[in-house]
Amino acid sequence: MKEHRKKMIAPIIVTVVIILYFIVYFGIIITLIPNMFIKVILGMIPALLGAVMVWACVQRIREIKGGEEDDLGKY
Repeated sequence: MKEHRKKMIAPIIVTVVIILYFIVYFGIIITLIPNMFIKVILGMIPALLGAVMVWACVQRIREIKGGEEDDLGKY
């Protein structure tokens, strides 16, 4: 079980870093744009991208827990 935890660290860290990047990047862009409609649209983009990243991370963790540590082993 401890071996699986070590392999789960990388996907979790990558997910957190990319979500933080989305928040900072789009946050800066949103503060520079005066139009409220465009702000709402640009606010939805990082939320959707973040949700996709979390979903992919959860899928990867399930693969690791299921014993498939090597993603390239399928090919």
